[in-house]
Amino acid sequence: MPVPPAPPAPPEAPSAPAPPLPRAIAVARLVATDIKLAHSVFALPFALLAVFLARPASDTPAALAGKLTIVVVCMVCARTWAMLVNRLADRRIDAANPRTARRALASGRLTPRDGLAAAATSAALFVAATTLFGIFFANWWPAILAVPVLLWIGFYSFTKRFTALCHVFLGGALAASPICAAIAVDPAALSTTPALWWLAGMVLCWVAGFDVIYALQDLDYDREVGLSSIPAALGPRGAAWVSRALHALASACLVLAWRSDPRLGPIFAAATALAIALLIAEHLVLIRKGLAGLDMAFFTLNGVVSCVLGAAGILDLLV
Repeated sequence: MPVPPAPPAPPEAPSAPAPPLPRAIAVARLVATDIKLAHSVFALPFALLAVFLARPASDTPAALAGKLTIVVVCMVCARTWAMLVNRLADRRIDAANPRTARRALASGRLTPRDGLAAAATSAALFVAATTLFGIFFANWWPAILAVPVLLWIGFYSFTKRFTALCHVFLGGALAASPICAAIAVDPAALSTTPALWWLAGMVLCWVAGFDVIYALQDLDYDREVGLSSIPAALGPRGAAWVSRALHALASACLVLAWRSDPRLGPIFAAATALAIALLIAEHLVLIRKGLAGLDMAFFTLNGVVSCVLGAAGILDLLV
């Protein structure tokens, strides 16, 4: 006798949709993705190295740990502010540029109101964090300089409207990181530790040099809409030579930073040689591959440069 077929299984109830994230969390995630928080690696190692260069001998391990923590918070908040100012200022420009049209503000995924709120929150957190140096370490200079620093690092976003030296302004914004970190740890260090100034000079020239190359992606668009940049002014060949000159200056500043402070010994010297070799490799990659090699040259090699130099300098100061 044939076995009757099993009755069909009842249809599964549709799964309930995941509850939407709270608005503030959703905005924060969108902002973090859009401004690429991981790119903080370009400036953060130099700020941390400046902390160790500037720290007074009387600092306890607890005091040093506290200062390092506040510096990291300040760096993340300051960069978030600066990047959001950039995205807000350029949202219409970005929307018309195929390369940048998918950015959160340009595409409309993030409203200008939410962008302004996130920028204001970052600025407020930065100012609040700087006051901790006064509360815990009796150093009110970071709080006094907090608003001028925010204005300075936000100013870069408007410079391409009137000068091809916008890349130098970007370099200057990031070069503030070791100087500000030193002021936060011990303002007197700026007059007794010349390596801090050479380090800032290195960051300025290094960042400006790779931003010139990065701007090659928008050469045609910048010329079309009248935006200023070194590639738009000089073309690809001229821009490449300007970038090489800036990186040669960055290398010289790095050597002078090492020579100006006896605490920076063989570990930092080796890292300096490696960093210079990586800068040369960056330009060789661009010569061979053109813009196809930009990701490796811009993100990978420059990220390695900053991390190697920061870690090597700190190790030299600790051993």
